[in-house]
Amino acid sequence: MQLLAAIDIGSNSFRLEIGQLARGRYKRIDYLKETVRLGAGLDADGRLTEAAQARGLTCLSRFADRLQGFGMQQVRAVATQTLREAGNRDAFLARAQDVLGYPIEVVSGREEARLIFAGVAHLQPSDRPRLVIDIGGRSTEMILGQGRTPRVAESFHVGSVSLSMKYFADGRFTARGFRAAQVAAGAELEEGLQPFAPGQWVEAMGSSGTVGAVSQLLAANRITDGAITPQGLRWCIEHCIEVGHQDALALPGLKPERRAVLGGGLSILYTLAMQFGIDALQPARGALRQGVIFDLADRLDAIAHPERATSRDMRERSVQELQRRFGADLAQAERVQALALSLHASVRPGRRIGASQPDEPVRELGWAAALHEIGMAVSHHDHHRHSAYLVANVDAPGFSQSQQRRVAELVLGHRGDLRKLPHLADETVAWQVLCLRLAALLAHARSDVPDGIASLERSARGASLHIDTDWAAGHPRTMHLLGEELQTWARSGRLKVELNGVG
Repeated sequence: MQLLAAIDIGSNSFRLEIGQLARGRYKRIDYLKETVRLGAGLDADGRLTEAAQARGLTCLSRFADRLQGFGMQQVRAVATQTLREAGNRDAFLARAQDVLGYPIEVVSGREEARLIFAGVAHLQPSDRPRLVIDIGGRSTEMILGQGRTPRVAESFHVGSVSLSMKYFADGRFTARGFRAAQVAAGAELEEGLQPFAPGQWVEAMGSSGTVGAVSQLLAANRITDGAITPQGLRWCIEHCIEVGHQDALALPGLKPERRAVLGGGLSILYTLAMQFGIDALQPARGALRQGVIFDLADRLDAIAHPERATSRDMRERSVQELQRRFGADLAQAERVQALALSLHASVRPGRRIGASQPDEPVRELGWAAALHEIGMAVSHHDHHRHSAYLVANVDAPGFSQSQQRRVAELVLGHRGDLRKLPHLADETVAWQVLCLRLAALLAHARSDVPDGIASLERSARGASLHIDTDWAAGHPRTMHLLGEELQTWARSGRLKVELNGVG
């Protein structure tokens, strides 16, 4: 089995995990972690400072050295809350991807939560209803699930870095500071009181950095066996207040890099214990990075075995669920999808730099075709705009925010003015949009289009569309629309499209 790698670009730490899956069993090959404090580098305007960017780029450069020899399909990098927030994230991502050599996906809070649960569920399987909690630098994820299925997943905008910066900024620990931090954490987490109530789960597990650090601290000082309990948390908080400052913390089991964010982490953990009735939070083996690897393995399996795509690739299931939720005309979606993919197969340019898999442009085109009419659930008028808005903003498990935006742009471009598309200058996008528009026009009457009726070829000037002569004679309205489409492309200045060799 090939090696797979996951990069977790978190608000406090960056992590690289390299692993291998063989017959369902996971083996870690290597693990690198660096405390970058990217989340502490957001300025008053919500932009990453140059110093924070430099720390991140330096770390990613070291990760890139370790990943020498890995193919594009073997690596998946995800970024979380800080890059969901940062106003200059796109500029940083462009620099980061150049340094790393692999695309970086910004995932939504709920998608982050789903991946965290996947990591825990695979490495610590259980059929018992469980609550999984992950406290990051600027967000806290809570997931309720059973087996490998998450039932409720939420992300709350509070983390160990952000809370520590606000209530323990000078490194001082006071009772007043802890009370204020707990009130602030409770206000953020209050919306989860009902869905994550104690009666919904029988075991509680904590994933990743903050939970691991506090668990080690409690075990090393023989307060608990590693379980995080309300009594243990009170002991930690009282000790912090007693010593008065983070620099004075010298407890066994506490790593120096954790001192600056310990106050915020303890405040969130104690608030969770009190508000959600958690008597003992057990540290979990799995985390986001392993979830990313398992998800990547499923995607690769779906590519290798297309007949298993719906069961293995969460994105396929999300597309089907969106079609169902918004009442898409499935027959029409299939017509347009088949035509678009057929046209695209003969003109497809080289693989898009930045796509997370070799076949991603093709799959994105297929998803756009499948979803191009879901906006009709809002209004038939300008439905392409409604469809694009839904695709870009709806929760779609498996998709990163950047990939949702790419698919939404294709959906937006399937009809109307081409000038509204910000990335049409990208050759890959231009060919995707052209094939989707032509497919939608050819199938506009909502009747099947026989195989071989239309073909598309690259030409020196752009593209040449060939339509069967007999079919064209029997479909004058479609030919009229195709003629107008050629004029639209001519005005765009992007691709010169000719019909049967005649522009």
